[in-house]
Amino acid sequence: MSRVLIVGAGLTGSLCACLLRRELSDKVKIVVWEKSRGTGGRMSTSRSPSNMSCTADLGAQYITATPYYSQIHKSFYEELLLHDVLKPLEATIEGMMLKDEGSLNYVTPSGVSSIVKHYLKESAGAEVFFGHHVTHVYRRGSGWEVCRKGGSPEQFDVVVLTMPVPQILQLQGDIGSLLKDSERQKLEAVSYSSRFALGLFYKAGVQISVPWAAKYVSSNPCIRYIAIDDKKRNLVSDECGPSLVVHTSVPFGLQHLEDPLEEVQPVILCELEKVMPELPKPENIKCQKWRYSQVTGSVTDCPGQITLLSKPLLVCGGDAFTHSNFDGCVESALKVFEVLKSSL
Repeated sequence: MSRVLIVGAGLTGSLCACLLRRELSDKVKIVVWEKSRGTGGRMSTSRSPSNMSCTADLGAQYITATPYYSQIHKSFYEELLLHDVLKPLEATIEGMMLKDEGSLNYVTPSGVSSIVKHYLKESAGAEVFFGHHVTHVYRRGSGWEVCRKGGSPEQFDVVVLTMPVPQILQLQGDIGSLLKDSERQKLEAVSYSSRFALGLFYKAGVQISVPWAAKYVSSNPCIRYIAIDDKKRNLVSDECGPSLVVHTSVPFGLQHLEDPLEEVQPVILCELEKVMPELPKPENIKCQKWRYSQVTGSVTDCPGQITLLSKPLLVCGGDAFTHSNFDGCVESALKVFEVLKSSL
């Protein structure tokens, strides 16, 4: 039985684990390492420090399925709808750009990280570890030795890397020597946007009286998007107050990318007050920096993944090899799984 390590518990990594469990459970032992404290990656859901039932999506906000992907990924959408992970978006989002005619929008009632949690749950038997930050990958005979911060090296037969491409290129060990010049050039050319996100959490009973659930802002150099998250997800709760999400513009994110969060947060709040001067004072605030927010330039001429070595197998996947949305991650996970299935 092959021991497979999946690095990254985002959508691509969790779906890879799920597909392996469903189709190759008798051939593999699945291990997932995630460097953060929870699942989701950029599909993360944060909780208020004062009330764990009060949540906000600081990353992905909603899912848009074009007619093309609604068809080719039909089984994935149907499964998530069947399990109530997805629901049709019914709330008003001002300034939403219309994509292909016939596109469908979905929200996640339990937060966007519930998609990743669903796939990890469907990967029953997989060992999932948080706080496991990979630093080195070495080839050792017919397998791999993988090192992480603050832990002992472990041996694996197969390694799947699903983190952002710059983090793949930063790995020490034998990764550099495995990359051909043409592959390195393609990976180094990948580009990402950067932005900050704020989550504002309120006490029960507080009202935020606006006619929309979310809106895109074009008149402010800092604020790009605002959402009343519980309203966007069509939630009604007596246990907690509303939660508000703020995304900054990409130019603002780039300008302040290296600034400490404690310096950036007051600037965002000041600009938010200009956009929403009647906004009540929150009980708690969380500030999140997305250094790798969305892929703006993906790996060229790449079918959803790149295989750095076939024996022993080391493959890279994620939205950088397709495009930054739900369907891009699903597409990459399917391509990575094809490689794993043919090898195992």
